[in-house]
Amino acid sequence: MNIRPFREIKRRKTKEISVGNVKVGGDNPITVQSMTNTLTKNVKATLNQIDKIAAAGADIVRVSCPDVDSTKALKDIIKHAPVPIVADIHFHYKRAIEAAESGAACLRINPGNIGDKYKIKDVISAAKNNNCSIRIGVNAGSLEKDLLEKFREPCPEALVESALRNISIIEDLDFNKFKVSVKSSDVFLSIEAYRQLSKVTDYPLHLGITEAGTFLPGSIKSSIGFGSLLLSGIGDTIRVSLSDDPVEEIRVGNEILKSLNLRNRGVKIISCPSCARQAFDVIKTVKTLEEKLSHIKTPISLSIIGCVVNGPGEAAQTDIGITGGGKGNNMLYLKGIESKKISSDEMISTVVKLVEEKAEEIENTQ
Repeated sequence: MNIRPFREIKRRKTKEISVGNVKVGGDNPITVQSMTNTLTKNVKATLNQIDKIAAAGADIVRVSCPDVDSTKALKDIIKHAPVPIVADIHFHYKRAIEAAESGAACLRINPGNIGDKYKIKDVISAAKNNNCSIRIGVNAGSLEKDLLEKFREPCPEALVESALRNISIIEDLDFNKFKVSVKSSDVFLSIEAYRQLSKVTDYPLHLGITEAGTFLPGSIKSSIGFGSLLLSGIGDTIRVSLSDDPVEEIRVGNEILKSLNLRNRGVKIISCPSCARQAFDVIKTVKTLEEKLSHIKTPISLSIIGCVVNGPGEAAQTDIGITGGGKGNNMLYLKGIESKKISSDEMISTVVKLVEEKAEEIENTQ
């Protein structure tokens, strides 16, 4: 059941680029990405992590390429990866050239860190010759020295000036297949930098609150930062940066987009916080359902409410709903209509079966 959102976000119009077979910018859906934390030269471990990240809902995955062994391994990784691979390059321009020649879909670079213009020219030439896009990655923690001297500290104006400088360098080489990020670990600095940048360029923007921290604080910081920007229509691709398993970054990223009706992927569960009125263990039930339904990719809405106070109202807005009843007799709703009573013991198995059947039905009609 699709309920029209109270507010629809009008996204800022940007240029469209390709990252492998994934389109970023323009009218395309906002993509979600993460980065591996394995040694890239360990092909087996890196591919295993990429598979897990992709299965969690990643559209793009980035891998670090700090040395020759990593760029050599990249060719095998790209050959078997289920999603486009971005090569993360920081200082050595030859690593960027090697990564492009190995088949990277995109290079994450900061032209200002590459060095002489002939090195940047060689990197852009490799990107052109190998149909490779670029992300200009500006970070408050690695701003150019002259900008730090000019502004005295990282600030939105410094990040934007760095981004515009690097955009100009690449444009002068007749290349425009790139996206831009202006990241900081400070939420307010990041928000303002992206807002200022969005006013002076129409290249797609990669959103990030860098080095956000561990799972809980990092998720909250990212949600505040991304939410503020996305509500203003700013952002074409996102990466949640957590000191945690990269799979968690994808889960959080997708949930942020789902909460803003910017993406519909998998089961969206509406559940109450539980209280003394609950007729069954809501918290345990929802956690179990999240795990058992994690394989579902089809957009389906599900409400799990412990009592009749808000249960029927929430069920009226979801595909499948459960409302807690007395003596373990809970009401099952299908498309907002009462269907039958089910016991607490059979609730999880019933819901899982119904969701899987609903997903199959939707997939067969597409």
